[in-house]
Amino acid sequence: MGWLNKIFKGSVNRVSRGNYDGNWHDGNSSENIRGAYDESDNEDIDRAIALSLAEEDPNKGKAIIDPDYSLEEDEQLARALHESLNTGSPPHQNVPVVDVPSERVPTREPPPPVFLSSGFRACAGCNNPIGNGRFLSCMDSVWHPQCFRCFACNKPISEYEFAMHENQPYHKSCYKDFFHPKCDVCKDFIPTNKDGLIEYRAHPFWMQKYCPSHEDDGTPRCCSCERMEPTDIKYIRLDDGRKLCLECLTSATMDSPECQHLYMDIQEFFEGLNMKVEQQVPLLLVERQALNEALEAEKSGHHLPETRGLCLSEEQIVRTILRRPTIGPGNRIIDMITGPYKLVRRCEVTAILILYGLPRLQTGSILAHEMMHAYLRLKGYRSLSPQVEEGICQVLSHMWLESEIIAGASGNTASTSVPSSSSAPTSSKKGAKTEFEKRLGAFIKNQIETDSSVEYGDGFRAGNRAVERYGLRSTLDHMKITGSFPY
Repeated sequence: MGWLNKIFKGSVNRVSRGNYDGNWHDGNSSENIRGAYDESDNEDIDRAIALSLAEEDPNKGKAIIDPDYSLEEDEQLARALHESLNTGSPPHQNVPVVDVPSERVPTREPPPPVFLSSGFRACAGCNNPIGNGRFLSCMDSVWHPQCFRCFACNKPISEYEFAMHENQPYHKSCYKDFFHPKCDVCKDFIPTNKDGLIEYRAHPFWMQKYCPSHEDDGTPRCCSCERMEPTDIKYIRLDDGRKLCLECLTSATMDSPECQHLYMDIQEFFEGLNMKVEQQVPLLLVERQALNEALEAEKSGHHLPETRGLCLSEEQIVRTILRRPTIGPGNRIIDMITGPYKLVRRCEVTAILILYGLPRLQTGSILAHEMMHAYLRLKGYRSLSPQVEEGICQVLSHMWLESEIIAGASGNTASTSVPSSSSAPTSSKKGAKTEFEKRLGAFIKNQIETDSSVEYGDGFRAGNRAVERYGLRSTLDHMKITGSFPY
């Protein structure tokens, strides 16, 4: 699953200003940066355009300077205004025109120029005539300086530079606060790259935005949901170096006795599919080191680069977690109590091992996958290719997640089963899920659905198509005879 890389860009406008003394005169003009930023990051983020604010402009920070008027000049202006009232409006061709190049059509049209019945041009802000004194010419209109206001704070914009969004003016600082993306990790504004463009990374599911530098500066990710650790929130550090966010910690499964309740739930789930596992297979929650040691001792099986669960067939001694650890100073896990457990081969499966410290939904999805491995071995499914075996195990993991999400959404705390071979029982001992658990369940499902590996990803998609078309029971019967999925 890749991470997204987004770049914003901007455009440039000009603004003119001057004085009115009975005729229209252009004053000084200066360049102003105009940025347009798509306000819907989540819906259309690929076309997002934002203002690059990192480059300094030599004109930045200049204030509009009031021209000095003497009493004689005021009298001349009054006479000119009086004469213009008698002679008609000033010629339209003398009105300054502002060149406004744009990269896209604005969502709202600029305010049209307003001419009073007397022929004088009116302020686009207050609709009153532009009298003697200063005026601003921008956005194809003229404004009293006090009427040209920031759309965010409603204070006059007195600087030369201002920003635009959906054809509304903003102070540069207000625009930055409202529209310049902030890093969800360091909480600072995402800086511009060498080309003056805002570039950031985003998780493809959670849409957590962050500076590109955090991919190389050692910022940890949650070992469950994969979100990066923000600077203002300290994740829990497990004894094997993994980090766990506080939301995943809420439902984390930490020891073997605690995991037995979840094990019973999944056994009932399999029974509801008419796939009861009669043998009592030990379930052990273990640390990463114990899981890797057991993996090396196992002589068969196909596993992901990062193993989180194992279905064992060999006799060996495994160190399991006997008591839930506590959180000590620095948000570190302490008081981990482990003990040896000797696996005895009484059937084709000696034990199921699950990595500790993962949320209940993730632990359950791994357990459902390994339980399907156990079912296949105990029921005599031989010579299955890795793609077929791992694919059907992922299908059962996906089905269990769906049953949990449906049950959690309905708030149903009663355990029910559906006899259909192609449906999963909508049961949950835990009742309604929190909003985060629902999102986490959707994330884990998405990981299964979008897995790019041949065995787990392509295998799941092929197995899921077969189950949707023929049902689970018929698919399993076909697999037992042919070793492949039905088409």
